[in-house]
Amino acid sequence: MTDDPSRRRLGRGLAALIGEMDKPTPVAAASADRQVPIEFITRNPRNPRRSFSESELVDLSQSIRTHGIVQPIIVRRKPDTADAYEIVAGERRWRAAQIAGLTLVPVIIRDIDDRVALEIAIVENVQRSDLNSIEEATGYQQLVDEHSYTQLDLAGIIGKSRSHVANTLRLLKLPEKVRDMLISNQLSAGHARALIAVDDPLGLAQKIVSGGLSVRQAEQMAQSASERPRLETKSMKGPAPKDVDTSALERLISDELGMKIGINHLGGGGTMTIRYTNLEQLDEVCRRLKRG
Repeated sequence: MTDDPSRRRLGRGLAALIGEMDKPTPVAAASADRQVPIEFITRNPRNPRRSFSESELVDLSQSIRTHGIVQPIIVRRKPDTADAYEIVAGERRWRAAQIAGLTLVPVIIRDIDDRVALEIAIVENVQRSDLNSIEEATGYQQLVDEHSYTQLDLAGIIGKSRSHVANTLRLLKLPEKVRDMLISNQLSAGHARALIAVDDPLGLAQKIVSGGLSVRQAEQMAQSASERPRLETKSMKGPAPKDVDTSALERLISDELGMKIGINHLGGGGTMTIRYTNLEQLDEVCRRLKRG
């Protein structure tokens, strides 16, 4: 899949398109294809970004009233609908423009399919750190499920490491209530990654939030929580069963001494333990050792 020439060309095309988006332009700039009535534009329902800060939208709307939209909204035509467009990138600007009362907005029109539209939405938001970690993970998962992308494909497109992509996708395995804590910024992505391997991620998440713990402290707690069940399981299992010869030798020596003997093999060596129940038995062992 990563050898697909169209996939490689896509990365350069996205970079160029994002570059267009980042270039400051006045409202009537030639780089905008046209001015479109704002009611002709609809949001992309597959945009990975779901949360928009109301206060930030109000601040941006005030700037738009003063300076206009300095970066045109990227849209694509909606099929089978005349004069209708769907946002590819720039939903925040579109929302703020509505608050500002604009009737026309500058747009760049691109003829792109669902796959590329989703990629552009993810790239734009990731580059600007507009997505929370769950939105980012959901966007990656959409590309994996709907377009058969590998983690290596995603890493190349968004300009992140493969480990970043893998760790982000793993966040989707967390319980819904923990994911909600991420979305509301009660937990950071670093906190959440520490929770993935524990048996009770919600319980530990609540302790992290209530205690205001750092990521390092959360990692230490997660490590302790992960090790405890393994130690308890090992303790419950008890010692491994002994072979017939070893058991016979234990009985022989136990009968000779009149005390319980334990023999444990460790590689080429091992240990032998003598269990006594009173000091007289210990004295008897010492006497026998001296005579020997």
